[in-house]
Amino acid sequence: MKHGLPPILWPHARILVLGSLPGDESLRRQEYYGNPHNKFWTILEHIYGEEVGDSYADKQRFLEAHGIALWDVLERAERHGSLDKNIRNGVPNDFDALFARLPALGVIALNGRDAQKSFQRVQSRYSVRLATVGVLPMPSTSPAHASLSVAEKTERWRAITLP
Repeated sequence: MKHGLPPILWPHARILVLGSLPGDESLRRQEYYGNPHNKFWTILEHIYGEEVGDSYADKQRFLEAHGIALWDVLERAERHGSLDKNIRNGVPNDFDALFARLPALGVIALNGRDAQKSFQRVQSRYSVRLATVGVLPMPSTSPAHASLSVAEKTERWRAITLP
């Protein structure tokens, strides 16, 4: 059983990025998108036109400055390795508590197909809260999903900045 990371939240966050469950390298480092081959941070740099920084503290400051919160759909799951296709018996996170801490939330970006599938299983529980929130399926930033170029992924991810 693998357990996710605690959320990175800011009370003013307007954007929430949800992955499925951190991969092994992210869990080892205790950092969201900690695999250096994951393009999440690179895509944010392209969208906002500024460097994220090298340290995890720099990355968190970047997120705070742009009102971006991070978490995962799953609190824990069985998974051999880091591939989302190997996730079994996932237990979702407590989104009631999360949404209460994000009063300005306007957009939820689901990072990859497996995050989308996992969130769809619980989304109806939060229909009232999500009535005013855009839920956007995004292409995965994982190195395991290289069917789109970084430029193509960046163009799709730009939707998170829309009002």
